[in-house]
Amino acid sequence: MNKQELVGQIVEKTGMTKKDAEMSLNAVVESISEALKGGDKVQLVGFGTFEVKDRKAREGRNPRNPEEVIKIPASKAVSFRAGKGLKDLVNNK
Repeated sequence: MNKQELVGQIVEKTGMTKKDAEMSLNAVVESISEALKGGDKVQLVGFGTFEVKDRKAREGRNPRNPEEVIKIPASKAVSFRAGKGLKDLVNNK
């Protein structure tokens, strides 16, 4: 499902106009993104948790030349952990 299909589902379920549904979806995504950028964790009970995790610097191998060792710098990564409600829904189709 892409963004436009998701907007279509919101329109069907809420009766909102397509423009309002897209604005709402954009606001939710933007709010989650800003919270994560600020280092906050976003919990949606029954759905899941978004959070930022730190990745340590490490050494890796160049896939084109396995003998070459490269340094991979430290970075941050967004992770998502599904909540119980979402897990149950997916597992009990």
